Amino acid sequence: MSTDLSRTLRWRGRRVAWDRIGQGPPVVLLHGTPWSSALWRPIAEALARRFTVHLWDMPGYGASSKDPSHDVDLGVQGELFAHLLREWRLDRPLVVAHDIGGAVALRARLLHDARFSALCLVDVVALSPWGSPYFRLVQQHADVFAQLPGPVHRGAVEAYVAGASHRGLRPEELAMLVTPWTGTEGQPAFYRQIAQADESFTDEVEPRYGALTEPVHIVWGAEDRWIPVDRATRLQAAVPHATVTVIEGAGHLIQLDAPEALTAELTRWTAVHG
Repeated sequence: MSTDLSRTLRWRGRRVAWDRIGQGPPVVLLHGTPWSSALWRPIAEALARRFTVHLWDMPGYGASSKDPSHDVDLGVQGELFAHLLREWRLDRPLVVAHDIGGAVALRARLLHDARFSALCLVDVVALSPWGSPYFRLVQQHADVFAQLPGPVHRGAVEAYVAGASHRGLRPEELAMLVTPWTGTEGQPAFYRQIAQADESFTDEVEPRYGALTEPVHIVWGAEDRWIPVDRATRLQAAVPHATVTVIEGAGHLIQLDAPEALTAELTRWTAVHG
Protein backbone atom coordinates (compact mmCIF):
# COMPACT_ATOMS: atom_id res chain seq x y z
CA MET A 1 0.00 0.00 0.00
CA SER A 2 1.39 3.39 -1.03
CA THR A 3 0.60 6.49 1.03
CA ASP A 4 2.36 8.86 -1.40
CA LEU A 5 0.47 11.54 -3.30
CA SER A 6 1.75 11.64 -6.86
CA ARG A 7 0.36 15.00 -8.07
CA THR A 8 0.65 18.64 -7.04
CA LEU A 9 -0.98 21.93 -7.90
CA ARG A 10 -0.41 25.53 -6.82
CA TRP A 11 -2.89 27.83 -5.11
CA ARG A 12 -2.02 31.25 -3.70
CA GLY A 13 1.63 30.25 -3.41
CA ARG A 14 0.85 26.99 -1.66
CA ARG A 15 1.78 23.58 -3.01
CA VAL A 16 -1.10 21.15 -2.66
CA ALA A 17 -0.29 17.44 -2.86
CA TRP A 18 -3.10 15.27 -4.17
CA ASP A 19 -3.89 12.05 -5.97
CA ARG A 20 -6.65 10.32 -7.91
CA ILE A 21 -7.13 6.55 -7.89
CA GLY A 22 -9.72 4.18 -9.34
CA GLN A 23 -12.38 4.71 -11.97
CA GLY A 24 -16.05 5.56 -11.71
CA PRO A 25 -18.17 8.31 -10.13
CA PRO A 26 -16.12 10.81 -8.11
CA VAL A 27 -15.56 10.57 -4.37
CA VAL A 28 -13.45 13.10 -2.44
CA LEU A 29 -11.95 12.31 0.98
CA LEU A 30 -10.98 15.08 3.43
CA HIS A 31 -8.64 14.49 6.35
CA GLY A 32 -8.54 16.25 9.71
CA THR A 33 -5.95 17.35 12.24
CA PRO A 34 -3.27 16.39 13.01
CA TRP A 35 -3.63 13.85 10.22
CA SER A 36 -3.18 13.70 6.46
CA SER A 37 -4.65 11.80 3.54
CA ALA A 38 -2.48 8.82 4.56
CA LEU A 39 -5.11 8.03 7.20
CA TRP A 40 -7.68 7.52 4.43
CA ARG A 41 -5.49 5.60 1.98
CA PRO A 42 -6.58 1.99 2.75
CA ILE A 43 -10.26 2.95 2.61
CA ALA A 44 -9.64 4.98 -0.56
CA GLU A 45 -8.15 1.91 -2.20
CA ALA A 46 -11.21 -0.15 -1.25
CA LEU A 47 -13.58 2.49 -2.66
CA ALA A 48 -11.45 2.83 -5.81
CA ARG A 49 -12.80 -0.51 -7.03
CA ARG A 50 -16.00 1.33 -8.01
CA PHE A 51 -15.18 5.04 -7.79
CA THR A 52 -12.60 7.63 -8.79
CA VAL A 53 -11.32 8.64 -5.38
CA HIS A 54 -9.61 11.99 -4.83
CA LEU A 55 -7.21 12.42 -1.90
CA TRP A 56 -5.42 15.61 -0.89
CA ASP A 57 -3.33 17.06 1.91
CA MET A 58 -4.37 20.47 3.17
CA PRO A 59 -1.57 23.07 3.11
CA GLY A 60 0.27 22.82 6.41
CA TYR A 61 -0.33 19.06 6.56
CA GLY A 62 1.19 15.88 5.16
CA ALA A 63 3.03 16.30 1.87
CA SER A 64 1.65 19.77 1.09
CA SER A 65 3.68 22.91 1.69
CA LYS A 66 4.25 24.18 5.22
CA ASP A 67 5.42 27.72 4.57
CA PRO A 68 5.26 29.63 7.89
CA SER A 69 4.00 32.74 6.08
CA HIS A 70 0.86 30.95 4.82
CA ASP A 71 -2.32 30.81 6.88
CA VAL A 72 -3.69 27.30 7.37
CA ASP A 73 -6.96 28.09 9.17
CA LEU A 74 -10.35 26.57 8.34
CA GLY A 75 -11.35 29.61 6.33
CA VAL A 76 -8.39 29.19 3.98
CA GLN A 77 -8.93 25.44 3.68
CA GLY A 78 -12.62 25.88 2.84
CA GLU A 79 -11.81 28.31 0.04
CA LEU A 80 -9.14 25.96 -1.28
CA PHE A 81 -11.45 22.94 -1.27
CA ALA A 82 -14.03 24.80 -3.36
CA HIS A 83 -11.21 25.74 -5.76
CA LEU A 84 -10.00 22.12 -5.94
CA LEU A 85 -13.43 20.89 -6.98
CA ARG A 86 -13.44 23.41 -9.82
CA GLU A 87 -9.84 22.56 -10.76
CA TRP A 88 -10.69 18.85 -10.84
CA ARG A 89 -13.90 19.63 -12.78
CA LEU A 90 -16.00 17.69 -10.30
CA ASP A 91 -19.69 18.50 -10.42
CA ARG A 92 -21.47 17.27 -7.28
CA PRO A 93 -19.09 14.53 -6.12
CA LEU A 94 -19.66 12.35 -3.10
CA VAL A 95 -17.71 13.92 -0.22
CA VAL A 96 -16.48 12.11 2.90
CA ALA A 97 -14.91 14.28 5.61
CA HIS A 98 -13.24 13.51 8.94
CA ASP A 99 -12.49 15.83 11.89
CA ILE A 100 -11.76 19.41 10.69
CA GLY A 101 -12.32 18.13 7.17
CA GLY A 102 -16.00 18.35 8.08
CA ALA A 103 -15.75 22.07 8.78
CA VAL A 104 -13.74 22.55 5.58
CA ALA A 105 -16.36 20.74 3.48
CA LEU A 106 -19.25 22.55 5.15
CA ARG A 107 -17.63 25.96 4.64
CA ALA A 108 -16.92 25.16 0.98
CA ARG A 109 -20.53 24.10 0.51
CA LEU A 110 -22.25 26.91 2.44
CA LEU A 111 -19.93 29.86 1.76
CA HIS A 112 -18.09 29.14 -1.50
CA ASP A 113 -20.70 27.59 -3.81
CA ALA A 114 -19.32 24.05 -3.77
CA ARG A 115 -21.92 21.40 -4.60
CA PHE A 116 -22.03 17.79 -3.45
CA SER A 117 -24.28 14.94 -4.48
CA ALA A 118 -24.10 13.65 -0.91
CA LEU A 119 -22.01 14.36 2.18
CA CYS A 120 -20.74 11.93 4.83
CA LEU A 121 -19.41 13.49 8.05
CA VAL A 122 -17.17 11.21 10.13
CA ASP A 123 -16.41 12.32 13.73
CA VAL A 124 -16.29 15.90 12.48
CA VAL A 125 -15.48 19.31 13.88
CA ALA A 126 -18.72 21.15 13.17
CA LEU A 127 -20.25 22.27 16.48
CA SER A 128 -18.83 24.41 19.29
CA PRO A 129 -17.16 23.79 21.62
CA TRP A 130 -14.31 21.76 20.17
CA GLY A 131 -10.68 21.19 21.07
CA SER A 132 -9.17 19.22 23.96
CA PRO A 133 -7.57 20.87 27.02
CA TYR A 134 -4.15 20.13 25.47
CA PHE A 135 -5.31 21.71 22.21
CA ARG A 136 -6.39 24.88 23.99
CA LEU A 137 -3.15 25.03 26.03
CA VAL A 138 -1.07 24.83 22.86
CA GLN A 139 -3.20 27.52 21.22
CA GLN A 140 -2.30 29.92 24.03
CA HIS A 141 1.44 29.11 23.98
CA ALA A 142 2.18 27.89 20.45
CA ASP A 143 5.45 29.84 20.16
CA VAL A 144 6.76 28.25 23.36
CA PHE A 145 5.78 24.71 22.35
CA ALA A 146 7.43 25.18 18.94
CA GLN A 147 10.77 25.59 20.72
CA LEU A 148 10.63 22.28 22.60
CA PRO A 149 13.60 19.96 22.08
CA GLY A 150 12.82 17.54 19.26
CA PRO A 151 12.55 14.37 21.39
CA VAL A 152 10.30 16.11 23.93
CA HIS A 153 8.09 17.42 21.15
CA ARG A 154 7.82 13.99 19.56
CA GLY A 155 6.88 12.39 22.88
CA ALA A 156 4.18 15.01 23.45
CA VAL A 157 2.73 14.53 19.98
CA GLU A 158 2.80 10.75 20.33
CA ALA A 159 0.88 10.95 23.62
CA TYR A 160 -1.61 13.39 22.12
CA VAL A 161 -2.21 11.32 18.99
CA ALA A 162 -2.48 8.07 20.95
CA GLY A 163 -5.38 9.54 22.90
CA ALA A 164 -7.46 9.66 19.72
CA SER A 165 -7.51 5.86 19.43
CA HIS A 166 -9.76 3.58 21.45
CA ARG A 167 -8.07 0.25 20.69
CA GLY A 168 -4.50 1.60 20.80
CA LEU A 169 -2.11 2.33 17.95
CA ARG A 170 0.44 -0.05 16.51
CA PRO A 171 4.00 1.35 16.30
CA GLU A 172 3.82 1.72 12.51
CA GLU A 173 0.49 3.56 12.77
CA LEU A 174 1.84 5.94 15.40
CA ALA A 175 4.92 6.62 13.28
CA MET A 176 2.77 7.30 10.19
CA LEU A 177 0.75 9.89 12.09
CA VAL A 178 3.56 11.56 14.06
CA THR A 179 6.61 11.62 11.75
CA PRO A 180 5.27 14.38 9.44
CA TRP A 181 5.17 16.67 12.49
CA THR A 182 8.86 16.26 13.37
CA GLY A 183 11.98 18.04 12.19
CA THR A 184 12.65 21.67 11.43
CA GLU A 185 9.62 21.98 9.14
CA GLY A 186 7.14 19.63 10.79
CA GLN A 187 7.47 20.73 14.42
CA PRO A 188 6.59 24.42 13.94
CA ALA A 189 3.88 23.43 11.45
CA PHE A 190 2.23 21.25 14.10
CA TYR A 191 1.86 24.14 16.53
CA ARG A 192 1.01 26.66 13.81
CA GLN A 193 -2.08 24.74 12.67
CA ILE A 194 -3.30 24.44 16.27
CA ALA A 195 -2.67 28.14 16.93
CA GLN A 196 -4.84 29.07 13.94
CA ALA A 197 -7.75 26.80 14.85
CA ASP A 198 -10.69 28.95 15.90
CA GLU A 199 -14.30 28.10 16.74
CA SER A 200 -15.42 31.22 14.89
CA PHE A 201 -14.98 29.27 11.64
CA THR A 202 -17.61 26.74 12.67
CA ASP A 203 -19.77 29.28 14.50
CA GLU A 204 -20.09 31.17 11.20
CA VAL A 205 -21.66 28.25 9.35
CA GLU A 206 -23.42 26.33 12.13
CA PRO A 207 -26.66 28.34 11.80
CA ARG A 208 -26.77 27.39 8.09
CA TYR A 209 -26.67 23.61 8.46
CA GLY A 210 -30.42 23.41 8.02
CA ALA A 211 -29.95 24.80 4.49
CA LEU A 212 -28.14 21.65 3.31
CA THR A 213 -30.33 19.95 0.73
CA GLU A 214 -28.19 16.97 -0.34
CA PRO A 215 -28.26 13.67 1.61
CA VAL A 216 -26.11 13.95 4.73
CA HIS A 217 -24.92 10.91 6.64
CA ILE A 218 -23.16 11.14 10.01
CA VAL A 219 -20.79 8.41 11.19
CA TRP A 220 -19.30 8.45 14.68
CA GLY A 221 -17.07 6.29 16.84
CA ALA A 222 -18.94 5.34 20.02
CA GLU A 223 -15.77 5.75 22.08
CA ASP A 224 -14.57 9.05 20.62
CA ARG A 225 -12.92 10.93 23.50
CA TRP A 226 -11.91 13.93 21.38
CA ILE A 227 -15.39 14.73 20.04
CA PRO A 228 -17.96 12.75 22.07
CA VAL A 229 -20.66 10.81 20.29
CA ASP A 230 -23.43 13.09 21.58
CA ARG A 231 -22.29 15.54 18.88
CA ALA A 232 -23.67 13.13 16.28
CA THR A 233 -27.14 13.61 17.75
CA ARG A 234 -26.70 17.39 17.94
CA LEU A 235 -25.50 17.52 14.35
CA GLN A 236 -28.43 15.42 13.18
CA ALA A 237 -30.78 17.88 14.87
CA ALA A 238 -29.07 20.73 13.00
CA VAL A 239 -29.43 18.88 9.66
CA PRO A 240 -33.00 17.55 10.00
CA HIS A 241 -32.83 15.07 7.11
CA ALA A 242 -29.46 13.59 8.19
CA THR A 243 -28.98 9.94 9.09
CA VAL A 244 -26.60 8.58 11.74
CA THR A 245 -24.53 5.44 12.20
CA VAL A 246 -22.56 4.87 15.41
CA ILE A 247 -19.67 2.40 15.16
CA GLU A 248 -18.96 0.50 18.35
CA GLY A 249 -15.42 0.00 19.59
CA ALA A 250 -14.07 3.01 17.71
CA GLY A 251 -12.63 6.26 18.96
CA HIS A 252 -11.81 9.42 17.04
CA LEU A 253 -9.30 7.55 14.88
CA ILE A 254 -12.11 5.44 13.51
CA GLN A 255 -10.13 4.61 10.36
CA LEU A 256 -7.63 2.68 12.49
CA ASP A 257 -9.86 1.53 15.34
CA ALA A 258 -12.56 -0.04 13.15
CA PRO A 259 -11.33 -0.08 9.53
CA GLU A 260 -13.52 -2.98 8.42
CA ALA A 261 -16.69 -1.49 9.91
CA LEU A 262 -15.99 1.97 8.50
CA THR A 263 -15.11 0.59 5.07
CA ALA A 264 -18.32 -1.45 5.04
CA GLU A 265 -20.36 1.61 6.06
CA LEU A 266 -18.83 3.83 3.40
CA THR A 267 -19.15 1.09 0.76
CA ARG A 268 -22.86 0.84 1.58
CA TRP A 269 -23.31 4.63 1.59
CA THR A 270 -21.48 5.21 -1.68
CA ALA A 271 -23.43 2.39 -3.35
CA VAL A 272 -26.68 4.15 -2.44
CA HIS A 273 -25.62 7.65 -3.52
CA GLY A 274 -22.94 7.05 -6.16
